[in-house]
Amino acid sequence: MKTIEVIGFKRANLTKAQIHALRMEGNVPAVLYGSGINEMFHTPLYLLKDLVYTPEARFVKLNIEGKEYLAIKQDMQFHPVNDMLIHIDFLALQDDKEVSMDIPVRLTGTPAGVLKGGKLIQRLTHLKIKALPKNMPDNITMDITDLEVGKSTRVGDIKAENFVILKSTAIPIANVEVTRAMKEVSGDAKK
Repeated sequence: MKTIEVIGFKRANLTKAQIHALRMEGNVPAVLYGSGINEMFHTPLYLLKDLVYTPEARFVKLNIEGKEYLAIKQDMQFHPVNDMLIHIDFLALQDDKEVSMDIPVRLTGTPAGVLKGGKLIQRLTHLKIKALPKNMPDNITMDITDLEVGKSTRVGDIKAENFVILKSTAIPIANVEVTRAMKEVSGDAKK
């Protein structure tokens, strides 16, 4: 899995005014926790853009004043009006402990139903999976070449190797729907 580096600077418990001033300087308050670690720090917002504003799943190499940790983003808070990131939580990773992450679903191939005039609808773009950090995939790839009109692929169709999918196997991932043009053509054929 791709890793992004983030540099942080330790901070103490700050007042609301100090936190506001920190944000006005272009910084984001953050917390790293897990496996006995509870580190409060702040980091420049521009270092988080490639982590927060992407559909990709990534590990984070945190460098907090010279001390390095491998982590994942756990939770984010955004301003309710301007959607600016105002806080981020990180979970420290351990080699021997499983972790849950949202992993992107990539569809490959052109469905047979689309070639016949159907429309492909992707219902799930991410799946929550649980795995050891070394087994965490960059994405989950599904070949949908054989998908016909009116059919769908489901979570249960994924072959999970070294990870566990934390969604119901009956949930559809993608399906090919009948288009209005296909309905009109079949209606004309019946006349």
